[in-house]
Amino acid sequence: MTTLRTTPATPPPRLPVRDKAAALDRGWGGVSPMLTRLAAERATGILVRERGTLHLADGQVVHAESPAAPGADVLLAAHGTLDADVWRQALAESVASSGSPGTGARRLTGAEAVHRAGRRLVAGGLLTPGALEMCRLTALYDAAYFALAPSSTPGRFRYRTEDGPDAPADAPREPDGTPGAPRPVPVADLERETLRRRDLLHRIWPDALPDEVPLTRDHRPAPPPLTARRQAVLARVDGVRTASEIARELGRPAFHTLVDVRRLVAAGVISPCPPLSFTLPEPAPGPPGVGLSAGTVDAVAAVNAVEHVDPHITLLKRLRDALEAL
Repeated sequence: MTTLRTTPATPPPRLPVRDKAAALDRGWGGVSPMLTRLAAERATGILVRERGTLHLADGQVVHAESPAAPGADVLLAAHGTLDADVWRQALAESVASSGSPGTGARRLTGAEAVHRAGRRLVAGGLLTPGALEMCRLTALYDAAYFALAPSSTPGRFRYRTEDGPDAPADAPREPDGTPGAPRPVPVADLERETLRRRDLLHRIWPDALPDEVPLTRDHRPAPPPLTARRQAVLARVDGVRTASEIARELGRPAFHTLVDVRRLVAAGVISPCPPLSFTLPEPAPGPPGVGLSAGTVDAVAAVNAVEHVDPHITLLKRLRDALEAL
């Protein structure tokens, strides 16, 4: 051990202090290295990942889609803010305004069609700019959470979105000053929010299995009191629906529904449907091809591929229920 002698003339050296701003800037690049690089390049195009897509413009995210998350149209129509037929009509008019395929106009991407439809509704007085922007950002962050989830396949990026020549000069266009124009989201903000949401779900319940599989109810002797929001989620748990399907039926963001689902799992009210487990018997002696049929082998393999529920968690739940019943 080294001893450092100091005198009044030679004060002890100052301890190193971490630069919080620099640490924050270094901490947001771990979600998707490709997305970080595209942001640095100020790229424009579509990033296709295993569980969703991100639309970029000048290195910032302007739209996100995922099969696991409801879109802005579902959120707008869920609680009477906008009629679903009105949205479909605005969307059809926006697509038609870009010109027919034979006119030389390029086809709109999904992001452009959604944005134009929203701007039409705002310009027509059917939707306020604030309501549109709130639903758009909610849907964007919701879909981006799933699109940026860890995946087993690499992402693909398509630079630019045109798949045909530019529209002619006389083609109808949306005015740039129309209220309700979308504001891009910096990649750094999106990745920080994604990490925050992952950490929140992990703190509520560390097992991610309830996010993906059908959910079933756990009948407890003394169930805890639930809020109206979680009661609505519980009412749709039937052993068939997943968390994403429940979110779409309720017209809520999928991530918010995951929070409710994990809290219900942590409270012992619901649980993932336990997978069936089969053991493939030893093939009977005989010539090749004699034994179980190909359909039986495929069915057993599909069932065994389902993630296994930890038996220790099941035992702890049973002990807790028994103690509460005393």
